[in-house]
Parts: sequence; C-alpha cells; structure tokens
Amino acid sequence: MPRYAFTVIIGADAPAEPYIRSLDDADAAWDAARAMILDLMAASADPRLLSAAMVVTDESDEIVFEFPFAEALNLPAGGSGPVH
Repeated sequence: MPRYAFTVIIGADAPAEPYIRSLDDADAAWDAARAMILDLMAASADPRLLSAAMVVTDESDEIVFEFPFAEALNLPAGGSGPVH
C-alpha cells in the first residue's frame, strides 16, 4: 500500500511535521486530505487557514497534488476529487 505525506503549508511555512498515511491510491489520499482540511478548519479559527494548502507527496517525495483549504470549503458534502 503506498504511503503519502500530508503537509500543511501556510504562506512559505510548514508549521508542523508531515502526517504520513498508507492509503490505497491517490484518490484515497485526496479524500483523506479533504477530511483533514475540514477537521483543521473546524478546530481552529485561524484566518490564515483560508490561504493554506495541503501538499501531498508520495514515497519518492514527488508532489501528488496540492489542495487549497479554500477549495475544500467550496465542494459539496461527499463531493469527490479528480480521478487519477
């Protein structure tokens, strides 16, 4: 099962270590990123999160996708991301 690293980027800063998860594929990583973003935004009133992004990389440290936090808010509940 592939491993993905999820890193929150605010401006030029990564305020925390990446969160590593083993998931089936990039689509599962997209769903996990969206869930993490929504959880972070629900837990914090920090307005900087609206300009943040979740950068997801694979085991070879290649960027799989970047997910802007603001985009997660604009998707309908249960909305799915791009199919890879």
